Amino acid sequence: MITDIPTSWTGVEPKEKAVSIQSPAPAETPVSVDAPEVDDQTPQKGLIPEKCDLFTGDWIPNPSGPVYTNESCSFIEEHQNCMRNGRPDSEYLYWRWSPRDCELQRFNAEKFLELMRNKAWALIGDSISRNHVQSLLCVLSKVEKAVQVYHDEEYRSRIWYFPSYNFTLSVIWSPFLVKAAIFEDINGISTSEVQLYLDKLEKNWTDQYQSLDYMIISGGQWFLKSAVYHENDTIVGCHYCSDKSLTELGFGHAYRKALHLVLNYIATSNHKGLILFRTSTPDHFENGEWHNGGTCDRKRPFKEGEIEAKLAERVLREIELDEFAKAESIASENGVKLKLFDTTQLSLLRPDGHPGPYRHFQPFAVDKNAKVQYDCLHWCLPGPIDSWNDLLMELVVNG
Repeated sequence: MITDIPTSWTGVEPKEKAVSIQSPAPAETPVSVDAPEVDDQTPQKGLIPEKCDLFTGDWIPNPSGPVYTNESCSFIEEHQNCMRNGRPDSEYLYWRWSPRDCELQRFNAEKFLELMRNKAWALIGDSISRNHVQSLLCVLSKVEKAVQVYHDEEYRSRIWYFPSYNFTLSVIWSPFLVKAAIFEDINGISTSEVQLYLDKLEKNWTDQYQSLDYMIISGGQWFLKSAVYHENDTIVGCHYCSDKSLTELGFGHAYRKALHLVLNYIATSNHKGLILFRTSTPDHFENGEWHNGGTCDRKRPFKEGEIEAKLAERVLREIELDEFAKAESIASENGVKLKLFDTTQLSLLRPDGHPGPYRHFQPFAVDKNAKVQYDCLHWCLPGPIDSWNDLLMELVVNG
């Protein structure tokens, strides 16, 4: 599903005024996939976790490429299966994330499954969580293929089981994390505004919370949608809504309220496992948005300084870091293991890793100039999101 991002918004202004920067033109020369001389299979040493910022670094060439393909992994959903859908270039497959202050080990599926023996994992959030769980399943299936044991009617919440390890991995659909009434189809077309209850947590994840050993919880992009806000069973305002008699509170107001409620619930929960809060994912739509002709045709990663997040995404990120810092302090006092999984900046540098027009099967087979909807938010599989697993491994091993 493509997230509907309104063309106009009112939010919380970031502390530092954002500067509008035109993104540089796409590279004219494609990246050579055999030029770099990087041996990513060499054992990596010198990792000093307490001195390492895993989330500040660079995308470096990875000649060996991904550990799976769309042919070797059956868990890739149609819209992220860029190879099957006919994407003609492959350079986007040959990069990996490298923190600047330390060496990041590659994801070790066998070790991960051993660590997760008799455990339960869940990724809780929107379709980016679903995107990530596919990546994780693809990597883990190199050791053992999971068996799906549950899905909801729309296949948005699902559970898989690894029999040899008595390990369950699930994705729980909760795009706002708080209670919401959503009137939207699989293509992101809404028939009515979201009704969002900012003081009520979504039960589909809280009911399972204490039974889970590990979680990745995330929010973000859905708060940019048109919505009517409720508190104490009363409408208190809205964002980008049709009823002009309602107070425009802005998505920043709603996101801060919701995130404060979610993170405070976690920090005071006495949960004995590990909870990772993943920051929001930026999109790379250019020359429009998903619903009005926006595209993403770049063929290589950005370097630091070549792109700046859109203002709305800067607002989301400031709220996330503020609210996480408050909750982390409370969690620490209560013995709750709450860690930041900060994928925002490293994801911002990968405009080349989205399905683009190849969320559809062979979109230009009939007409090479066909006008098709692009997906510049989700990630091709294999693709950049696979590096999130390397980071996840480090957070779990040292967590």
